[in-house]
This record gives sequence, C-alpha cells and structure tokens, in this order.
Amino acid sequence: QVQLVESGGGLVQAGDSLRLSCTASGRTFDSNDMGWYRQAPGKEREFVARITWSGDRTFYADSVKGRFTISRDNAKNTMYLKMNSLKTEDTAIYYCYSYSGYWGQGTQVTVSS
Repeated sequence: QVQLVESGGGLVQAGDSLRLSCTASGRTFDSNDMGWYRQAPGKEREFVARITWSGDRTFYADSVKGRFTISRDNAKNTMYLKMNSLKTEDTAIYYCYSYSGYWGQGTQVTVSS
C-alpha cells in the first residue's frame, strides 16, 4: 500500500510559477516511476509528466514541455512539479501517480488571467 499526498496548489496569475509536491508513505517509493496528471473541469484526466524511478529520465506532455519540470528526491520520498509561465489553461486538479497503481487525492491549481 502506498499513500500519496499532494501539496503546493493555489491561485496564481498567468505567468506566475508554482511548485507542487507529492510525498509518499507506505511501500518503497524509489522503486517505481512516478507521474503527474491533471483534470480540468468537464475534461478527462490527462498526462502531464513522468519520471523514472532513478530520476534519470523524464517525459512531458507537449502542452507543458519547456515550462514544467518534474523531479524527485527518493531520500525524502517526495516528487515535485515546478510549473513556470503558467497559463489559464493549466487550471486543473493535479494528481500525483505511482506507476505501481496509486493516486493521490489531488491539489487544485487555478491560474487567473
């Protein structure tokens, strides 16, 4: 069993930055790839970014490439998503995901124009 808790969401203006965190407890954190997904109102949940268990490879959705950076600190059982140059279309609930099959509860990010 893995418990994932996101934090760091909030209300910001377009062009601002935020850093989301996802802290894991339970089973070993550093043996699984981790990722971020998001769901905007009225839309399906979509992939945002993924990082391998060792942190040596990252993958991004085209919509966030160059603006978002995913990272992890296995010693702290924590994954991060640094979001720069935020746009109104980035407004969504952001979910942390362990590719062993666990989701966090989500954190709201709202970007105003």
